[in-house]
Amino acid sequence: MTDADTAVERRLGRRLRERDETIAVAESLTGGLVGSLLTDVPGSSDYFDRSVVAYSNDAKLDCLGVSRESLDAHGAVSAPVAREMARGVRDDAGTTWGVSTTGIAGPGGGTEDKPVGLVFVGVAYAAPWGTEDSFVRAERRVADGDRSTVKAESARWALRAVEDALD
Repeated sequence: MTDADTAVERRLGRRLRERDETIAVAESLTGGLVGSLLTDVPGSSDYFDRSVVAYSNDAKLDCLGVSRESLDAHGAVSAPVAREMARGVRDDAGTTWGVSTTGIAGPGGGTEDKPVGLVFVGVAYAAPWGTEDSFVRAERRVADGDRSTVKAESARWALRAVEDALD
């Protein structure tokens, strides 16, 4: 079996274990699916710390430290909020990596500016102190399909985003 044939959660887990790094997850639209994928891998407790499902704006404020200003100015489904979610869960958990998902799974809730299927994934990396290599970024994508498909694709996309950042 080639690396490309292996599920992303297994590839990512192997790489995190090899690097002695850890990950925490902040989920909104995926509702726990990212954490579920990670824990499907035997031995994931070596690198997986937690998954926080923060579905409401209040939960994003309370559990992840997302700023009221970002929520007011950009809305929950935005790159700034995805970045703050990833940074918040990484820093609260004290992990090397934080990843977040926020979006509109549908079937309702979309607008012209933010259509159903719009997803933002945030990735936060905590580099060793003094290296100034830490970063936080967010990516935007519009997924096709029904609610279940959007959620499932977004969960795997979040893991691939971390995998890509490892490179």
